Amino acid sequence: MSFTVFLGNLPTWVTADDIKQWLAAEDLVADGIKVIRNHETQESKGFAFIEAPTGDEMQAIIRRFDRAPLEDRLLRANPAQPPKGKEGLRGAPPAAAGAPNNRAPARNDRRKRGGKQREQTPRSAFATELAKVL
Repeated sequence: MSFTVFLGNLPTWVTADDIKQWLAAEDLVADGIKVIRNHETQESKGFAFIEAPTGDEMQAIIRRFDRAPLEDRLLRANPAQPPKGKEGLRGAPPAAAGAPNNRAPARNDRRKRGGKQREQTPRSAFATELAKVL
């Protein structure tokens, strides 16, 4: 079972080392810390995930950092939630082979109608980073 804390509303200058120092100063333990960054600019997106070793440690981190002041803002700390629409990441059984798919068929005929054809893009940087953390 994962004990991951979402730590949000961080200033963009905050690094994983900063968070490690804050935890150490409070005698709190983390197995891992991931500050989420913009894929192109590498600037922090203002939130991080802290992997706690136990549920009790997770709760202690949340109690310490939720609504804690930092500069002119209040931090937010709460249990991390799996991304919406990504049930497969948390052990949900994959769709059965041959099961009906409720998705609308892909629209590859947009050029014929004068519209732009949507490019296939890989999943977002956020989803990629979150998958690494979880």
